[in-house]
Amino acid sequence: MAKTQTSSFSKAKPLPREFYDRDPRKVGRELLGKLLIRKAARGKLLVGRIVEVEAYLGKLDPASHSFKGPTARNEIMFGPPGFAYVYFIYGNHYCLNVSCQPPGIAGAVLFRAVQPLEGMEDMAIARHIKIARERDLRLLTSGPGRMAEAFGITRQRDNGKDFTSEKSDLIIAEPPESDYRLPRILATKRIGITKAADRRLRYVLAGNEFVSGPRKMSQ
Repeated sequence: MAKTQTSSFSKAKPLPREFYDRDPRKVGRELLGKLLIRKAARGKLLVGRIVEVEAYLGKLDPASHSFKGPTARNEIMFGPPGFAYVYFIYGNHYCLNVSCQPPGIAGAVLFRAVQPLEGMEDMAIARHIKIARERDLRLLTSGPGRMAEAFGITRQRDNGKDFTSEKSDLIIAEPPESDYRLPRILATKRIGITKAADRRLRYVLAGNEFVSGPRKMSQ
């Protein structure tokens, strides 16, 4: 399995707070192509290119956890922007979000999938799977639960973590490749919800093999 050199990723700087201080629809689109980076044990890095997200619009969105107002569970969604909101779902996996909007206004973007770039062996160990072929890599991080498990994300460890801090072990950064061209972005209906299910607030990199859900929605 080919490895990407870690030196360029180790120099990556987190996106600034003002990046997240906007409408989740804008933030979600602009997160595509960025890097999710976990600074793991013994100096290792887990790195994935963000290829699929969903926007949630606070009190304007019945599908959002913050629709009915702040609670002890969802308070991070009400700001400040740029913090991790992690929740446990279906009794078996975690989902990672980032808070958006100015303090007091709820909004978030859910990370649904990344394309693994570095640390695939450690991701496979965390996922308790074996990667025998290149196409098996999709099993690592395609879908919010898989992605969270591969990156060791839990509510206890990461809820409230500051994505914008250089001291954080979980950041989002610009890709170092100067020649990287962002593919076409598609907006589709969100997956796995019943409320406001017709809103096209799921954003994906068209044709990327690591995008989750029905393949026809990602072409």
